Amino acid sequence: MKILVPVKRVVDPNVKVRIRADGRGVDTTNLKMAMNPFDEIAVEEAIRMKERGLAREVVAVSIGEPRIQETLRTVLAMGADRAIAVETEVAVQPLEAARILRAVVAREEPDLVIMGKQAVDDDSNQTGQMLAALLGWPQATFASRIEIVDGEAEVAREVDEGIEVIRVRLPAVITTDLRLNEPRYASLPNIMKAKRKPVERTTPADLGVDPTPRLEYVEFAEPPKRQAGIRVESVEELVAKLVEKGVIG
Repeated sequence: MKILVPVKRVVDPNVKVRIRADGRGVDTTNLKMAMNPFDEIAVEEAIRMKERGLAREVVAVSIGEPRIQETLRTVLAMGADRAIAVETEVAVQPLEAARILRAVVAREEPDLVIMGKQAVDDDSNQTGQMLAALLGWPQATFASRIEIVDGEAEVAREVDEGIEVIRVRLPAVITTDLRLNEPRYASLPNIMKAKRKPVERTTPADLGVDPTPRLEYVEFAEPPKRQAGIRVESVEELVAKLVEKGVIG
């Protein structure tokens, strides 16, 4: 079985972001970047499958500016076999990302695509579902457990009511949730080995995809600062304050 793992380079979740002066996006100047945490979980799960003898090859793919190669080197150091960098200066949105990934899938012919359920920069939670739809493949989202048996994936997925278990026939797209596993740290020897692993460079144009965004972000703004709370002496005063604030009518 071949596994394809898409990963995204995002602003480190521990870094406080700033809005650009023109209000049209996030200022990433000198900000620390990292692999999307949900994608790290997907990488770890794919590598564990290879270690259990379920997969013969793990291929990572990332879309973005040339510095995505840094993220792909981290994936290779974790244990992936090779990587594909789809380089573009365009800020690729979910649908365009899904189309690029469809083209990569058509070329690589993986048996399974495992990816994070969402990226922490835009929280869209769309690309995995769009990719499955474009491919006509079954999908299992928000996976907290994955078992591969007889050409099927049994997936425990987290839903509002609790844990739902479904089976999907391969090839399929699976998106990962937080409780699936704990990603490993890349050891120094593996980091050195990763430098010798192949990273193929391509572009959306090479794959026959136009990455031009269909949506335009009009404005970004900081969330309002939280105001100090007040203490009320009675239910009547509480209701009056809520009416005053427009919370209740």
